Amino acid sequence: MRLRFKPNAIPEMKENDRIFFYPRDMKGKWKEVFKNDNPIYLEIGAGKGDFIIEMAKANPDINFISLEMNTNAFVIASRKIEEEELTNVIGLVDYAEELTETFDEGEIDHIYINFSTPWPKTKHHKRRLSHERFLERYKKIIKKQGIIEQKTDDLPFFEDSLKYYEDYGLEILESNFDLAEQESIVTEYERKWRDRQKPIYYAKARFK
Repeated sequence: MRLRFKPNAIPEMKENDRIFFYPRDMKGKWKEVFKNDNPIYLEIGAGKGDFIIEMAKANPDINFISLEMNTNAFVIASRKIEEEELTNVIGLVDYAEELTETFDEGEIDHIYINFSTPWPKTKHHKRRLSHERFLERYKKIIKKQGIIEQKTDDLPFFEDSLKYYEDYGLEILESNFDLAEQESIVTEYERKWRDRQKPIYYAKARFK
């Protein structure tokens, strides 16, 4: 369902010091922002922030950066970050295509891609966040042997993603065609599909 336009979303987020807009000047300085040397995990496509909030609460010794361009959804994540008083979460309003302008080489330890747009038409496949075009970007910002985790409800997209990883030379550590609920942080979006008895597909791959 399309979210209703929120005219105050951007001004509200700009009042939150945990939210950054196109922070090109922060490249290579994210540990300074967090004020520690803990590993940095990046979520691409945060939505309303359910996943990253729960991850941050469960893992206080990991820094989380959550990227999203849809400000109508992300303002909700912004509120949750503020309400939970989480110091190990930062939100970015930015484009995934610009990751190498935002992060330095090896600055990220781990990447999450949760329920990203499957772009079913062949002519749009290069827009997929698991496509080689994006894997090139991830490789430049992630540490050696860094991990990508992906969840989706779209089987053709999932199968293609596994092939993208293999073709690019990643080692597939796990591929699950029916992820158990107890093994997942179930977001509002994921709950919708689980309630319809639709399987959730999960992959974990490592850069060699």
